[in-house]
This record gives sequence, structure tokens and C-alpha cells, in this order.
Amino acid sequence: MRLLIVEDEPTLVEQLAEALAEAGYAVDVATDGEDAAYRGATEPYDAVVLDLGLPRLDGLSVLRGWRAEAVAVPVLVLTARGEWHEKVDGIDAGADDYLAKPFRMEELLARLRALIRRASGGASAVIERGGVTLDTRSARVSVAGRPIRLTGHEYRVLSYLMHHAGQVVSRSELIEHIYAQDYDRDSNTIEVFVRRLRSKLGVAAIVTERGFGYRFVDTAGPVD
Repeated sequence: MRLLIVEDEPTLVEQLAEALAEAGYAVDVATDGEDAAYRGATEPYDAVVLDLGLPRLDGLSVLRGWRAEAVAVPVLVLTARGEWHEKVDGIDAGADDYLAKPFRMEELLARLRALIRRASGGASAVIERGGVTLDTRSARVSVAGRPIRLTGHEYRVLSYLMHHAGQVVSRSELIEHIYAQDYDRDSNTIEVFVRRLRSKLGVAAIVTERGFGYRFVDTAGPVD
């Protein structure tokens, strides 16, 4: 899963980026409204953390611009504590949720998980498919109760596929959602990650739809 942080306060940016990366997300950062507007309109993020007080273009204008262009990415707005009108304005502009500063990082992570779940039609923080369990709260994966150790990229590939279980996900879509913008992307590594996942999970849950991409299925037999 790939997120965009839109915040101009350096310390908070660093804290957010570190916490989200540790939670298993690929993270991009925009520190002004104009950059944020461009990134959100041209890159396929799974969620956005958006501060309203930004240089060059304010957060509400950024959000209204995205919605006007039919950018449906879930947006968590950061507001100043006690500024109730900011919350109302943010929701009216198209925000999906808001969080007042200062906040606990655990709450922000929980709210982001909820936004991503709702966007993919899920209701639980724990996804169980085909004998595989993915706990989005702890970024941990298990098969039949047995913990499985994954690299960051393997986890992001599996998380995206399980959030979209039953759907065919192209290689290019996976690339766009597991790498940050400034990462050196190699399309061939997707096949490597999928092969490793099949080996580690011990089940043939990830099906290759030749010419189209990959699909995570609910039921699967042993790997050949």
C-alpha cells in the first residue's frame, strides 16, 4: 500500500514517514499544496494524510481540486485542535475523516487502516483469505496460525493483493502501489516477490492470469 503525506512541518513529516514505513507502507511526501495537488492527481495512492495549513496552496483547495477531477483516494485531514469549522469545511470538501493535532500516532494509523479497508470493501483489520491471515494492525502474516516472515516489499505486494482478493491486479498496478515515487522501480521484481510469497505461504493463493496480472483467491491447494 502506498500513501502520500502532505505536511510542511519537518519534524512531523519525519515522524509520520517513519511510523508509516514501519507499518509496512510505501510513503511519498509533499510539503506544499501545489506539489500535493499534482502528486494526488497523477499518482495512484491508497490514502492521503493532508494538513490544511500549507504553503503555496491551502489543503482545502488541494482537496477540492482532487474531488473536482474525480480523484477518489481516501483522505485523512489534519486539523488544529478546537477548530471545529476546519473539520466541517474539510468534510464538505470531500475528506473521508479528520484528526485534530496533536494526536497519537496509533490513532492516525488506525484511522488510515479503516479508510483503506472501507475503500476496498473490507470491514475488519484482520484479513483472512485462503488460509492466509494478514493483520494490518501489526503488519504480520500467518498461515494456519504459523507466523511468516516477509520483507517490506513482499508484505506490500501481499497486502495489496489481499485487499483486492478475487480481482485481477496487473503488474503495473502493483508497481504503482508498492513503491514510493523516488524508488528505482523494476517491473521484473514483481515476479520475484510473487514467487517468494508462494514459497513462503506454502499455498497457491496467488494465481497468475497470463497477459493480465495476478489474482489472490480465497481457496487454494498446495503449491506445485
